[in-house]
Amino acid sequence: QARLVESGGGTVQPGGSLKLSCSPTGFPYDYKSLGWFRRAPGKEREAVSCIRMSDGSAYYKDSVKGRFTTSRVKANNTIYLEMNDLKPEDAGIYSCSTMCPTRWLPYYGVDVWGKGIAVTVSS
Repeated sequence: QARLVESGGGTVQPGGSLKLSCSPTGFPYDYKSLGWFRRAPGKEREAVSCIRMSDGSAYYKDSVKGRFTTSRVKANNTIYLEMNDLKPEDAGIYSCSTMCPTRWLPYYGVDVWGKGIAVTVSS
């Protein structure tokens, strides 16, 4: 069974930075796209960013453009989310998944989610 595992979360002050990683485990699979999602307390999960693995084209939620950068290492299907100038509203559980919104990338028929990792932005 294919799985995704996130790492790199933690607590940071407003204006600070964090870098998340997402790596596949279990059954090997050549992912076409991967993305980052977050669920803030009391809110629905939202897509933050997605990346096409073949060419590295990345898509972002408007509120994180210019502050967050998604990158990938195609050879091992690993993606990263570098978050700068973090704001309290960026806090939440960040999950890695194949389920990118179709407004950004096609659905490739694979539904895989990581368990998520906490990001706290607090002074």
